[in-house]
Amino acid sequence: MTSLRSRVMVALTALQTLLLAPGASAEDKPWTELGRQGMTRIVIVPLAQAADRDAYARQLQRLCAGNETCFVNFYTNSRGVELALPLPDAVASEPTAVFRRSAKQGAELMRFSCRLQLDTVNCF
Repeated sequence: MTSLRSRVMVALTALQTLLLAPGASAEDKPWTELGRQGMTRIVIVPLAQAADRDAYARQLQRLCAGNETCFVNFYTNSRGVELALPLPDAVASEPTAVFRRSAKQGAELMRFSCRLQLDTVNCF
């Protein structure tokens, strides 16, 4: 049953991509926000955009509009497992980036996974 459910979720995601409004692109489509763990939002990144810095910037404009405190953890789901919180190990092992903005401290930080090779100095 779980395997079938996973396949259905992958198929629905693919169908959503195909049914984007005319003129819209996959770049403009909001990424799946799975939920929150405390203050931290959990977002699933499409595999095709995992190493695209600009895609993260576009999503953060939507996810963290304004100057309020905003924490986001980004992950991929390369195996197409059923998504849930807490994250399944298959997804938890695929972090791509973390974003932290503290309104109180006036600080903002974006770090990428070292496996993406986007920032080899400040990666995790």
